Amino acid sequence: MRNGSGEKVGQVACFFSCKVRLEGLSRKKKLIICSQCEAALEKSLRTRKRNRKVVDLGCAALGQGILSRGVAGDLVAGPAVVWAGPAVVPAWRLADLNPSPAARETQDHERPEAGTTEVAGLSPAETSGPAMGDRERNKKRLLELLQAAGTGNGHCADCGAADPDWASYKLGVFICLHCSGVHRNFPDISKVKSVRLDFWDDSMVEFMTHNGNLSVKAKFEARVPTFYYVPQASDCLVLKEQWIRAKYERQEFMAEKAVSPPGDREGFLWKRGRDNSQFLRRRFVLLSREGLLKYYTKEEGKTPKAIINIKDLNATFQTEKIGHPHGLQITYRKEGQTRNLFVYHDSGKEIVDWFNALRAARLQYLKLAFPDLPESELVPLITRNYLKQGFMEKTGPKHREPFKKRWFALDPQERRLLYYKNPLDAFEQGQVFLGSNEQGYEVWEGLPQGIRGNRWKVGLTVITPERKFVFTCPTEKEQREWLESLRGVLSSPLSPLHLLTTSAKSG
Repeated sequence: MRNGSGEKVGQVACFFSCKVRLEGLSRKKKLIICSQCEAALEKSLRTRKRNRKVVDLGCAALGQGILSRGVAGDLVAGPAVVWAGPAVVPAWRLADLNPSPAARETQDHERPEAGTTEVAGLSPAETSGPAMGDRERNKKRLLELLQAAGTGNGHCADCGAADPDWASYKLGVFICLHCSGVHRNFPDISKVKSVRLDFWDDSMVEFMTHNGNLSVKAKFEARVPTFYYVPQASDCLVLKEQWIRAKYERQEFMAEKAVSPPGDREGFLWKRGRDNSQFLRRRFVLLSREGLLKYYTKEEGKTPKAIINIKDLNATFQTEKIGHPHGLQITYRKEGQTRNLFVYHDSGKEIVDWFNALRAARLQYLKLAFPDLPESELVPLITRNYLKQGFMEKTGPKHREPFKKRWFALDPQERRLLYYKNPLDAFEQGQVFLGSNEQGYEVWEGLPQGIRGNRWKVGLTVITPERKFVFTCPTEKEQREWLESLRGVLSSPLSPLHLLTTSAKSG
């Protein structure tokens, strides 16, 4: 057996897995591999050097490991790999996006020392014959638990992502890669392992067998308030992090805990200026019973800059668009237009608490406005996310005007396609109401005959009873996503609930 520099080293099995994605490999690292994998690696390195693209490795000698770039920027590998260079972050540490000091200290103790035969968290005893047999047996048991009916293990216990590959062996739940990164930040409460790559002893597997997702969720999610936003797999990190911490660290939803609505709230948020990109500290006051949100430009000011009625308000996390991991977009109707406020707080808990306080106030309003509707039908109306956002180019009503680049946001509940000059504009430049197919609204793939875009050639046409709206998209992928999203809205009829909401707003 040889390493990447041709030096002879002790024998160890090569367990790299098939179809591994390689990115940013370095010849400087000294990695023990079999001759077949070494040849495949050399070939992939030459290919990457030529075209600078990610390449797939399909070597028949590859087994059950993983090769990737670690958090520290070093080349890392999965089981049965020996390092001749400095100790690095193992592949199963890829979930550690921003570990806490306590988690970082735990990780440092678990890393293999340089030049040792400890691999991916396995001791020499665990790589012996009987132990490896236990490893495969327990791995099979875990995979069976993932598919067991009535356990809820087939989806992440925290965000609902399908096919979780990680588990907390201290809590007894199966979780996805992203949520496992959050769990690593409080090692006193949760400790995680990879289901497929890490070593599991019999006691750990027994603990997972006697718990499981549904059982643990029944304990830690016994009293989640109706207004509280439970994040999904596609939601931003701060929502997932605060949901996980609220459940396991602060234990806010246990059966013995008394849960009450947040009520009134007052505090400071960083708000983006309407006419510039500067974020300034502003005092916000939520009056839940009155159904009002106010904000003040002066800390001790008595006259609010704006008074927002809760019935017209929406809040959605827009971290990428705002450029802050805790960025929240608050929208409301003002003089027939949509006014956007972009805010954030340095504390993830504080901004999520504000978000859920707004949701609680919204639910209180909806119950009063629609007393005959069940709560289950009101929950989707509390707050909503945009179905699709992005740049497109649009032309005017005569289709002879120049195409201009605009930022579009599709609101499925309001059935409106809003467009802005820039993503962070305070007001929209215009909007397109989207009725239903039964009312004559349609969306076509492509542009009308004789019309060509400015820079982008693929596009779509939205048909309304009044006119045709022509848009071009930067890529075919964007075109497909817009077509799918728009068709989803147009194919759904205007429900009685939507009509009630519309009439209430007009009144």
